[in-house]
Amino acid sequence: MTSPIRHSHLDSRAMSILILCCAFWGFQQILIKSTVAEVPPVWQASIRFLGATICLMLWARWRGVPLFKRDGTLWSGLLAGVLFSGEFICIYMGLQYTAASRLTVFLYSSPFWVSLVLPYFVAAERLRRIQWVGLSLAFGAVALAFGQGLMQYENGQWRGDALGLAAGLLWGLTTVVMRASRMATLSAEKTLFYQVATTTLVAPLASLALGETWSIDYSAHAWWSLAIQTIVGAFGTYLTWMWLLRHYPATRMASFTFLSPVFALLFGVTLLGEPLSVQLVLALSGVALGIWLVNRR
Repeated sequence: MTSPIRHSHLDSRAMSILILCCAFWGFQQILIKSTVAEVPPVWQASIRFLGATICLMLWARWRGVPLFKRDGTLWSGLLAGVLFSGEFICIYMGLQYTAASRLTVFLYSSPFWVSLVLPYFVAAERLRRIQWVGLSLAFGAVALAFGQGLMQYENGQWRGDALGLAAGLLWGLTTVVMRASRMATLSAEKTLFYQVATTTLVAPLASLALGETWSIDYSAHAWWSLAIQTIVGAFGTYLTWMWLLRHYPATRMASFTFLSPVFALLFGVTLLGEPLSVQLVLALSGVALGIWLVNRR
């Protein structure tokens, strides 16, 4: 395996790609939530990641990227896959109990877990005090944007919040495994393959255990939602994220993910006609300043 060229800071190309990915991830939770009433949540994840696995295998074959070559990454790859599976099972189940915007806030606690754990394994990922200030500022800005309902625990919302927090922890640990093991030298395709293929096996078992009803007789809206989640989300943006992790610092990349919940609010304003609140403007300013503090040289 050849070692990838690693950058110590995010350049303009990486930042631009991260912003585009975060914009889609902000929209993705709305897609999942809009479909969960028709397609059972974990069964929805099963369909999505089966499709993503097929897309990835076709892509790897076309690009000549080996997915099954022995390289000593099997166990770390399976661990990353199990953590990834758990993350998405928590997300899809959590959306049954709480709004997509609320769950997103707790999901994006992930950068804190990455920043807390990863430096113990990769010294270059250690954050300075000012970067911790930036990370906390960005998260605080996101919490402010959603603050109106964060303390309301009605109709089992606490279950959704807890599942969102668990998903954030699992996402963070997945990133740690990928950066702190031999997976750090893998191609983006094989790194993602471990995760989507494992989820393709685990999610249907979880769906059966939860007693979900399986079907493929869904509306055009549901299938369009699943197609976008699969091709753009689970295949396109996640493959891009794996490529970025191979070349750029994970702790600095993680700070950009705070943009996703803010994008979710912006989509509400632009697509659904929701009012542009003072909290949203402050959130955008706080996240931008936090990201700048984390990534400044």
